[in-house]
Amino acid sequence: MTPEDRFPGPELPETGPRARLALDPLSYGYESGDHGGPQQPWAGPGYGGQGHGSQGHSGQGHGGQGHGGPGGAAEGAVHSGESSTVRGWFEAGGGATASGFDPDAPGRPPFEPTDPPTLDLGAPVSAAPPAGAPDPLPEPADTAPVGPLYAVGDVHGYLGELRAALYEQGLVDADGHWSAARSRLWFLGDFTDRGPDGIGVIDLVMQLAAEAAAAGGYCRALMGNHELLLLGAHRYADEPVQSSAGTASFLAAWRLNGGQQNDMDRLEPHHIRWLSRLPAVALEDGHLLLHSDTTAYLEYGASIDEVNDTVHELLASDDADGWWDCFRRFTRRFAFRGEAGPAAAGELLEAYGGHRVVHGHSPIPYLTGEAPGEDGRPPLRITGPHVYADELAVAMDGGVTMDGRLLVARLPLE
Repeated sequence: MTPEDRFPGPELPETGPRARLALDPLSYGYESGDHGGPQQPWAGPGYGGQGHGSQGHSGQGHGGQGHGGPGGAAEGAVHSGESSTVRGWFEAGGGATASGFDPDAPGRPPFEPTDPPTLDLGAPVSAAPPAGAPDPLPEPADTAPVGPLYAVGDVHGYLGELRAALYEQGLVDADGHWSAARSRLWFLGDFTDRGPDGIGVIDLVMQLAAEAAAAGGYCRALMGNHELLLLGAHRYADEPVQSSAGTASFLAAWRLNGGQQNDMDRLEPHHIRWLSRLPAVALEDGHLLLHSDTTAYLEYGASIDEVNDTVHELLASDDADGWWDCFRRFTRRFAFRGEAGPAAAGELLEAYGGHRVVHGHSPIPYLTGEAPGEDGRPPLRITGPHVYADELAVAMDGGVTMDGRLLVARLPLE
């Protein structure tokens, strides 16, 4: 089994305490800039052969020990048969049946961090709230926004943490409504999976987009690999797709990567339309905004418009294998880490413009080599985004799924 595709395991619990899984077990290829060579699997705690963390996925897991405890074994009862309720797409009893993790995958040598320390977020910038209730779908203001620019890292269903982080930065009021006037806000993708309320997160982002536009600012979002995964699981379910590991399915991969049944049950047509139209790449104030720390975007176009058009055309097609390949490519990570990292970031900046890449996807503790493990190391205290790759890249995934922090930061970082 190659490290690009790892799936499927037993179904994950619908909800529960914070997940311990920090990285996607499926398609987690390492790019050539990473130490240890191209696309080597991480066999450390919480990843690869060690299972999904010492305490199991989502705390409760599948019975007593959770999914993929020590040795990669899943103990306890496995949820089954729930797929029959998913918008009529899935047949009763549809489950994950393909092979699981490879316990003999080679390990990775320890990564010695040489990058600058993370940056403190500093005090938020306050802004006056807009007057009156906004129209549900207002037209953008004619005058271009001139307010400050903010970015939000991976949310993964943690709606409460998101609202708290936005409130702390003065972007929403105590009731969760836009209060940042002409500010500009970009979400970097991965709204769902692992956490308890992914659909609630999507609803909030859509609400803020309408409210911000009415106030003369804007709230926009990128497509992450988990958006591709959710859409694929909804559309193609257990339909076989071609994978380098053999026969795969979106539904099995979605379950393995933290898919929550309550999100799928609540996914509505307007959510699907909105998610399908999200851009994959954006350029704002010299910041090249991406979800994934990968150079795979270059495989979809030589310009930002070309990349976004290619992805949108793909999602409008019936090419399940093409969907899967896009998901697999956008699940790669760590391209900007290590000695070759600055060159990889520079390649993207040269192609698409800007002076710094801002991304989510890979949790900061893994980028710095300080992820908590079974050796007694305490969790890394995340104080803000991580600037690295000769200051050409900014990581925004604070590891909310691993007891880290959901990051909202004002750009640029100095």
